[in-house]
Amino acid sequence: MESQLAEVRAALSQSGESTCEGAQAELVVQELNNVTLNIAVTGVTGVGKSSFVNALRGVQDDEEGAAPTGVTETTTKHTMYPHPTMPKVNIWDLPGIGTENFSAREYIEKVNFNTYDIFLILTCTKPQTHDIILAKEIKKNKKNFYFIRTKVDQDVDAEKRKGKTEKQTLSSIREALGSAHHFLVSSWELHKFDFNELIRVLEKDLPDNKRNALIQSLPVYSMEILDKKYNTFKKAIWFSSFASGAVGAIPVLGVSAAFDLPMIACFLTSYYFSFGLDERSLTKLSERVNKPILANIHESKLIKALANRSMACLAIELSTFLALEGLEAALKVVPILGSVTGAVISFTTTLLVLRKGLDELYKAAKEVVKMAGIE
Repeated sequence: MESQLAEVRAALSQSGESTCEGAQAELVVQELNNVTLNIAVTGVTGVGKSSFVNALRGVQDDEEGAAPTGVTETTTKHTMYPHPTMPKVNIWDLPGIGTENFSAREYIEKVNFNTYDIFLILTCTKPQTHDIILAKEIKKNKKNFYFIRTKVDQDVDAEKRKGKTEKQTLSSIREALGSAHHFLVSSWELHKFDFNELIRVLEKDLPDNKRNALIQSLPVYSMEILDKKYNTFKKAIWFSSFASGAVGAIPVLGVSAAFDLPMIACFLTSYYFSFGLDERSLTKLSERVNKPILANIHESKLIKALANRSMACLAIELSTFLALEGLEAALKVVPILGSVTGAVISFTTTLLVLRKGLDELYKAAKEVVKMAGIE
């Protein structure tokens, strides 16, 4: 994706375009390439921070590149774990506060506090003194924090053996936590308990661009999150199509195609990975749910092309798209009319190609969710 965006910048630079249209096009490049989101996962030792970091990134604890987990303290310094397919989304595994190496008083300074957009404070009981001190410091520095009660699945299973229902166990946990609002989660089953509610709150609290980055980066663990991804991309399509139209109005041959084709490739590739349709994600999901869900997914020509990582990812309506681009190029020689028509053609074709690609990949992803039984 980085190389494709570089092509876009180069094309704009070669055109010598310094107008408002060129500036709008550059905004799309920045939106695709420069949005960063840093999420800090912290709490006392042993609450399952590393497992939760891995869950947010959609990787298994034993997978290469996963945050190390164990029954003893495994995180001794703040460590960044980039998202596997969105390297500008970073999950930070912070050391346990209140340990010998990280006293509560020194903690804020040692972990580079200002790096993070949000803090997720994990507990497996009521918040301890160190958790409360950290929350006050975060609030004082005008950052957002959220208490998360982990290992809820283990509690439910343990209490079930005593004859308690899941509802009774969850009610007991909430009562024990007191007035402070906690999100009850399981790193092994994100679709259960309060994880969806946590995402809704984060959506509300984050600015638009970071909210979109969060949604796109989440693993597909339920139909609800898949729908959120779909709707996020639908909105982005309008923005990119308007930018395509702006570039289409530039009276320079070749600039529009040089912008549109790499941008479309970037968007389709984003859909593909965000929906979990790449082979790595499908294989991991198959293993997790113990179901062979790979069989029919790659029948789609678009998915096959994306899997090959080539510009053939424009297979959907590619011939029509190129024909319209040719018409646009011919109209460039007609002053005013050519620019206006070129803008309309660029906007319309980009919108149609991205929508059709999005719908096809969304349909395939829904089938995966259905086959995996995680609706």
